[in-house]
Amino acid sequence: METEIKSNVVEAQAAEAEKSAEPVETMADYHKELEASFRVINEGDILSGTVIHVSEEEVTLDLNYYAPGVIKAADMSRDPAFSLANDVHVGDKVEGTVIKKDDGAGNIRLSCVEAAEVIGWDKLKAYLDEKTILSVKVSEVVNKGVVAYLEGIRGFIPASHLSLEYVEDLSSFVGKDMDVRVITVEKEKKKLVLSARDVLKERAAEKLNQKISMLVPGSVLEGRVESLMPYGAFVDLGGGLSGLVHISQISQKRIKNPSEVLKVGDTVRAKVLNTNHNKISLSMKAVAENAEPDPVEEKMAAEYSSGKSVGTSLADLLKGLKL
Repeated sequence: METEIKSNVVEAQAAEAEKSAEPVETMADYHKELEASFRVINEGDILSGTVIHVSEEEVTLDLNYYAPGVIKAADMSRDPAFSLANDVHVGDKVEGTVIKKDDGAGNIRLSCVEAAEVIGWDKLKAYLDEKTILSVKVSEVVNKGVVAYLEGIRGFIPASHLSLEYVEDLSSFVGKDMDVRVITVEKEKKKLVLSARDVLKERAAEKLNQKISMLVPGSVLEGRVESLMPYGAFVDLGGGLSGLVHISQISQKRIKNPSEVLKVGDTVRAKVLNTNHNKISLSMKAVAENAEPDPVEEKMAAEYSSGKSVGTSLADLLKGLKL
């Protein structure tokens, strides 16, 4: 009998301990639910939610509210290339404007298109100010350019801003993803202009500067004279690189104009003086000064300095030289 009493006591103690180990629910555990129940939502409000389901017709959002949010396919985007299946995924964060507090099925009806008209322009203005690089997909060709959508808003990319080169066939860009910058935002006129050229130009400059930084001052390069200016000659070094030979660095003799000794198309050798500010400074004179003396010129210079007459025929020039 005593053993049975002890056993009952032990079981009762164990049950009490198990009961005390269970978590005790408090009001804090229902904070979010309580907050949601007291939250007031009105038509026109912009809500943010997490995608919890995607179908062919609509997207369902968790709004941290007692009712879910629903966005119909037509209210997601004006972009004709937009696809719920391809462009929206479970876990995505989506913002929409409340257009119905109850769609008849207990859901809050939202519209991303309406939200874009309110908050999209503010985002675009921020992109403009911060010079943000963004990825867009070209949806169609229009007069003098193409159309791409950004933040749900129709944007125009002029033909001159599609590439660094002239674009003849605009249709080749349809469906293509492009990196662009916002260059014009006018909310009142609903005008959004984008540029891919600005991004391409910046990246090309970065690559060019990297090439320039690899040049070692003192190295001798060969290039072709591409243009002549009163102050010097520009030399094409290949690979997109171009350097300037200042008029004072063209010849060992003093000249008034580069055209006295150079013409466009001439192949020249020049030494790299420096690459300050990502500009290549060259010297043809430095190469000539370091070159091996020409025997004919050396003999002519010696005869001139000694007062002897200098012949002009090839025989006179070669006479007395050991070849």
